[in-house]
Amino acid sequence: MKELEKFFNLDFNDKGLLKVALTHSSYANEHGCESNERLEFIGDAVLDLLMGKYLYLENKNFNEGDLTKTRAKNVCESALVSYAKACDLKKYLFLGKGEEKSGGRDRIALQADAFEALIGAVYIDKGLKETYKIFDKIVIPVMKEDKEDNFVDYKSYLQELVQSDKRTLEYKVISESGPSHNKVFSTRVYMDEILMGEGTGKSKKEAEQHAAEMALKKLAMRSIKF
Repeated sequence: MKELEKFFNLDFNDKGLLKVALTHSSYANEHGCESNERLEFIGDAVLDLLMGKYLYLENKNFNEGDLTKTRAKNVCESALVSYAKACDLKKYLFLGKGEEKSGGRDRIALQADAFEALIGAVYIDKGLKETYKIFDKIVIPVMKEDKEDNFVDYKSYLQELVQSDKRTLEYKVISESGPSHNKVFSTRVYMDEILMGEGTGKSKKEAEQHAAEMALKKLAMRSIKF
């Protein structure tokens, strides 16, 4: 962990908080300690804020829709994994024995969650200013290297459609299957309590995107106007 602190020029006041950020639920269950899930929640919100501010200042010609789509592209799971790989985060993780043996250290979702948890831990321990040490050193360079623009944020497109008519959307996980290192999530999206689409994925976020994609295709086929 000292190596990771040095890499980002950080000095945690609470070293235990850094360990929590790197602790997967499998390790926490085996050792009766806290996992990084709560810090992941905080980190997700902080990264959204940092990304939003960066895109707002760097893209004067972007409207709200452009900013929303670009932010989604750069905080989605695949982007988070790229950030985690850029700092070799997986080698610092605390995993349970079963998770380790099954190749959990290379799991995409696990690495993505840990990166968000790391940002959450820095925010809680050092404040918002210090989180820029991670954002500036890792996130911005990786973003600039990424020349591809293949990500389609179906959730945002769907949200834009329904907002114009003041309809509501709700995503519900209906099932989880598979071993802990290779889970598959199934999610449904409801519009005003009407089932509109269902999708599966290796993470909840991926499943939600696929469900939103199905909903959009259904709307297009029915030519529903809002």
